[in-house]
This record gives sequence, C-alpha cells and structure tokens, in this order.
Amino acid sequence: MPVTQGRSRRDRNNVLNRPEFISLNQPLRTNNAEVRGSGRRAPKQPCQHQASESAPPESSENNKERRESIKLPDEDCMQLNPSFKGIAMNSLLAIDICMSKRMGICAHSTSSFGSMRSMVKLLALTGHGIPWVIGTIWCLTRSNTLAGQEVLINLLLALLLDIMTVAGMQKLVKRKGPWEMAPSFLDYMAMDVYSFPAAHASRAAMVTKFLLAHLVLAVPLRILLVLWAGLVGVSRVLLGRHHLTDVGCGFALGYLHYTLVEMVWLSSTTCQTIISLGSFSWIPI
Repeated sequence: MPVTQGRSRRDRNNVLNRPEFISLNQPLRTNNAEVRGSGRRAPKQPCQHQASESAPPESSENNKERRESIKLPDEDCMQLNPSFKGIAMNSLLAIDICMSKRMGICAHSTSSFGSMRSMVKLLALTGHGIPWVIGTIWCLTRSNTLAGQEVLINLLLALLLDIMTVAGMQKLVKRKGPWEMAPSFLDYMAMDVYSFPAAHASRAAMVTKFLLAHLVLAVPLRILLVLWAGLVGVSRVLLGRHHLTDVGCGFALGYLHYTLVEMVWLSSTTCQTIISLGSFSWIPI
C-alpha cells in the first residue's frame, strides 16, 4: 500500500501527465517499419552533415594529380599507337639481334663451331688496342729515321684517340652483346666493356687506312690488309661479343678517326719534341 501511494503521488506531481501534455507522451501512430527506418535514418543525417563540415574541400591540385595518375604513360601510348619510323627501327633491331645470335657460332665451347673458338679469338686479338699501343711504342724506340718517328707518333695518337672515343661512346650507349659474356682482362684495360660500337672493328679500319696511306706496300699486301680488317670485325660477331650494326658503326668510326688524325697531323718537329720529352733528353728546336 505505501508503494502504490508513492507512485500515485509522483504521477500527480508529474506535469507531463496532465491532459494537455498527454499527446506528447504517446508515440506516433505509424508502422513499426517506418519507426525503425526513421530511427535508423535520423542518426545518419547529422553524421553526413558533420562529415561534410569536417572534411576540407579538395583543392584543384589534388584533382589534377588524380587525373594525371589515371592517364597512361607516354611509353604505353607509343606502344599502342607506334609510328612508321618506330616500327621500322624496331624491325631492323630485331633482325640485327636475330642474325647476330645466329652468327655467334663460336660464342661458347659448346657451340656448333666451338672447336674453332681459340683460333677466332687469336684473330680478334690482332685488333685489340693494347697490343697495338705496345707494338707502336716498341717500334718507336727502335726507329732511327725522322720520317718513321713522325708516322709512328701520329699512329700512336690515332690509337689513343680511338680507344678513348670508343670507350666514351660505349659508356654512354651501354648496349650489351647478343650473348652475355664477361669481358676479359685486356678488355677492361682497353675499356672495351660494352657492345656498341665495336672497338676492334674501329681500330682495324683506322689502322688499315692509316697504313695504306703512309706505307708503300705491294698490291697483295694491301689486299691482305683490307681482308684482315674485315675478318677482325667478323670474328667479334662469331664470338658473340658484338652485333652486326656494332661492327658496321665501328668501321665507320675508324675511318672518322683516321680523317681527324690527318687533319691534325703532327709535324716532324713536334714529334721530335714529344720524343725528347718522353726520353727526358731536351733537344733544342
């Protein structure tokens, strides 16, 4: 009894129980699904509003970055729509690589002509830069004529120019040979590490043109000299060290080196000065 009396007193004192406020306490006459749906939608609206207020507006730079990230790179676009020039260059390179690999019959000891590898390497060694530089210096020390010393000094200048130019171009292009082979010790000494252009072919062409221009040789020797230059270039392809285009560009570069040396030809007086500086014996000019 005292508990029920306390509840009745509370209900009387409660203002919301008065007739004019009864409608506020009664729930709306709607379906349960609508009530539940309204209850779920209600908290979402302020969340979206708050998220829109809290999120900073996207700048134009971010939009540009997104558009650029969606775009394809230029390389892919070129591959999807190549030009006629690009197709021609890629076709020529593919033919060059294919023919160079087929001609590398002495690339390894297990190749089809692997038994001739040592002989082909000996032929290629005749076009190496280090033996030619050492041989030219040795001949220079043995020469007693002014004309012979003049020719040998300019030949040594041409050899050094050839070695430095080819090494610089190989370092810039960094083209690898058709067969992956480690350079030898002499190749590292002559800085002949990469494939393009072919250093042996360039040197053989330059030396052949130089000797034909400054030495009096019989016709058979001239033919043998030209044949030697061609075989040196072919030997590098047979060994799998160079492509055909590398050898062709090497021949052209060797002829260019010869032309440059002829343009800056050192006179006999200048050559004698260089010899005196090298032998530490000062000779008055």
